[in-house]
Formats: sequence, C-alpha cells, structure tokens
Amino acid sequence: MHVVFRCDPNLVDHLPPPQPARAVLPDWLKKMPSSTHSELHGGGIRTVKHCPPFVDAMTHGFVFTLACDVRVEDGVFSWDWSLPEPAARHHPRAPLSFHAPAQAEDAPFHADDRVIVKFNSFWTVQLPAGYSLFVMPLVNREDLPFRPLCGMVDADQYNEVGILFPVIWQQPEFEGVLQQGTPVVQCFPVARESLHCTIEVFDAARIQAFDELGQRLISGTGVYRKEYRGQRSRTTIERAAQGSGIDPEAPGGG
Repeated sequence: MHVVFRCDPNLVDHLPPPQPARAVLPDWLKKMPSSTHSELHGGGIRTVKHCPPFVDAMTHGFVFTLACDVRVEDGVFSWDWSLPEPAARHHPRAPLSFHAPAQAEDAPFHADDRVIVKFNSFWTVQLPAGYSLFVMPLVNREDLPFRPLCGMVDADQYNEVGILFPVIWQQPEFEGVLQQGTPVVQCFPVARESLHCTIEVFDAARIQAFDELGQRLISGTGVYRKEYRGQRSRTTIERAAQGSGIDPEAPGGG
C-alpha cells in the first residue's frame, strides 16, 4: 500500500509532515502501568496498556497534526504564523476555518451558538486506485478538547488539494495553546469493495471451540497476544523531495 503526501514547494520547510500513528502515542499511555490492584477483583489486574486490540487501534495508520501553535482564549482562536507566499494561488494560509452552525442543524452535535472548527490540511493525499481515505478521531483520545467528525474521501481520485477536517469543540471552557504537532485526525486507507455477509448459528464444532477458548481465556493470560494476534503492519513515511528539510519521523516535524 503506497500513500503519497504532497505539499506546496514554498511551504515545505514550514509544515509538520504527516506522522505514523505510532509516533504520537499520548504520554498518559506511556506512563500507565501494565498492571494495577483492583478492589473489585481482590488482586492484581492488567490495564488497557496490556490490551493489544486497544493499543493496535491507536497505532494504526497515520495522523495529520496541527500546522502551527493556536491560542484559544475567551472562545477566540488566534495564531502568529509567518508563511511565505504559496506557489498555488488558492492555497490556504490559515491553520483553521469554520463551518456555520446551520450546516449541522438537526445533528446531535449541533448548537446554535457553536461553530464547527475546521482544521485546514496543507498536505494532499494520493491513494492507489480503488481505495478511499477513512478519516476519524484519534483512537481512545478523549483527552483532546475537540472531536473530529468522521469522513471518507476517495483520495485515489480526489488528491489535488488538501482535505479539511471539521471538529466539534467538546471543551468550551478550554483555554490555552494547542501546540504545533498536536494530532488532529487519524487516517487509514480502506478498499471500496462490496461486502457479502452471512448469518449462521454455531454448529457442534463451533460450540466446542467457543467453550475451549473461553476456558483458556479465563484461566490464562496473553492468549490472544501470543496465539492469535497477527503480524502488525507498520506505517513508514519517507522523504522523497530532496532538500525539503523535513524529518518525517520527528515529532512535530519541520
């Protein structure tokens, strides 16, 4: 799976590049112990840090990050970001814009006095034929003050301009600085193909298998991780443009 990111040549030295999701894991997960004491269970218990599905979801795909520091104060967004003139005449210069509240009328996240913040992307994404880009909130990241709306973009065909990322502001009381490099959305390619699903009931062999695996999960630890977890594919991002000055593996980039 080959994904190509591109940006305006005049801005390349000023932009944090897309990052593998693995590179932006939050500090709270890194600091979390693998096990802790549970009063409910009367002994030691593993934390979510020891749960492969939980962590694998957080490390899947890649993320786009905030292009510059953005200050939030009294409900006002501001930034001080000096950019050269882009080579593309219609290229955005601001890190964010807005949707009017009426555009989300009747949606459960709508509020008459709340605009939808829209983070601008300064990178285009090109996917192989037949694939779309699934855009979603950072997995398990309730610590962020915003929650992006999910979307799917046919980036095999729509890849001449950057994708915009609308978010719902979940913490109206938030004040402070969102730093450059703050992860905004998590993305991964998905194939556009039809699904054919079948509904069945357990036969005798499935009932036996259910009970046997269930017993092993109750009596042991690490069964899924050791015996069922597949080899994880890793996201790597290479620099193709010589002299761009970007280290794609460096947090924050640029």
